Amino acid sequence: MTRIAALSVALLLSACAVGPDFEKPAPPAAKDYGSAPMAGETVATQGQGQSGAAQRFVAGMDIPAQWWTLFHSPKLSKLVEHAIKNNPDVAAAQAALRQSHELYSAQWTSFFPTVQGNFNAARTKNAQNTIAPLTTSSNPTYNLYTAQLSLSYAPDVFGANIRATEAAKAQEESSRFQLEATYLTLASNVVVTAIQEASLRGQVAATERLLALQHQLTEIVRRQRTLGSASALDLAAQEATEAQTAQTLPPLEKQLGQSRDALTALLGRLPSEEPAETFTFDDLVLPTDLPVSLPSKLVEQRPDVRQAEENLHAATAQVGVAVSAMLPQFDIAAGNGSSAFQAAQLFAPGNGFWSVGGSITQTLFDAGALLHKRRAADAAMDQAAAQYKSTVILACQNVADTLRALKADADMLKAADHGVDATRTAFDTARRRLAIGAVSEAALMNAEQAYQQAEIALVQARANRYSDTAALYQALGGGWWNRKEEDRDGQSGLAGE
Repeated sequence: MTRIAALSVALLLSACAVGPDFEKPAPPAAKDYGSAPMAGETVATQGQGQSGAAQRFVAGMDIPAQWWTLFHSPKLSKLVEHAIKNNPDVAAAQAALRQSHELYSAQWTSFFPTVQGNFNAARTKNAQNTIAPLTTSSNPTYNLYTAQLSLSYAPDVFGANIRATEAAKAQEESSRFQLEATYLTLASNVVVTAIQEASLRGQVAATERLLALQHQLTEIVRRQRTLGSASALDLAAQEATEAQTAQTLPPLEKQLGQSRDALTALLGRLPSEEPAETFTFDDLVLPTDLPVSLPSKLVEQRPDVRQAEENLHAATAQVGVAVSAMLPQFDIAAGNGSSAFQAAQLFAPGNGFWSVGGSITQTLFDAGALLHKRRAADAAMDQAAAQYKSTVILACQNVADTLRALKADADMLKAADHGVDATRTAFDTARRRLAIGAVSEAALMNAEQAYQQAEIALVQARANRYSDTAALYQALGGGWWNRKEEDRDGQSGLAGE
């Protein structure tokens, strides 16, 4: 009997899980990102100092866990770390990971039997004229005390619990990569918002300089009007131009204020708790060596791709759960206890009882419910596979777009720098010649408008280089794999914390 029981347990534990086994999707076979640059370097702009330096694409270069430190801004690094510690989205993602871990742990307990203890005390009076007395005494009123232990176990014959536990583990890993994606997105948003602030401060400063120049021109035309060398129409036209330039300043200041609000919110603070740190381009250093990963490596680095892979894993396991539900279900139950009319005699000889039993249940008719659930699980697996493929395509597109943008940004900065030099020369010349009456007001205003546009374009071109550099680190996954294992699920997620 013992041998038979041991053999039965061994067979149950070695039972194969029904349903498809998960196979890790094959990495992309592509060796590049099409015509997007993966080697070489961008053009340099000599007149823009370090922000105009050439950026080199380095294939296979690793990414540090704290990639934002490559901008060499202590203020920026401080705010990123503060955001990771205090942003509520991070706290929510951490809680989701803890939840999925506990659900996985709960699912794991399905491999073990359930043992329950029960004690029941009841006082009962029987109907004397309708049923026979249940006690040896003629007294219809009696007490009954029962203590019992019961065991129940559902053997995992077809691997339903194995598949359900596999799915729960995949869901936990999916939540883990969702947390990594939250870290990455938050850090990128802080960096880009700081760059946007620097850009807006540069545009505000450029607009204020132009407004001061236009005010000087207005005074020149006003004096010429007094001397009779300029008409009232000339003065009105110049005052209108100055007013038009002044109108461009409030929108920039509004955007600057909103960017400060956005940065404050990323830090997990209310608008009244705006950080003291402010940013200009002088606070940032443009990284010059940029990593480039092959598509086959990218799918291992991107948290969203890894999350989509785990979602596919979970959906595959759920197919096995649905298949097992269509097969016979096994249950084992046992009980042991004692019952007595007096509590003191509860465990006396002769008052004990026990039971052992098993059952096999097979659904014979359910109007096709289990079949449809199986088909739904198959469809969910197909959906997860398509979503994984879509995520991979989007990841490769992000990298390709960013590589193209970085090359274009360098070309744009060089062109913008040349445009500022040319328009500044033309504007200075026109201003001097206007003072001696050698050019018309229209010529000066045209030169001034060109210079104003060139100044703003230069600031925007600088901002694009910094923003797209940050976007590249985000597109490549952000280096989360270089954090210490014990730090990956911590409160900050930062190495050394």
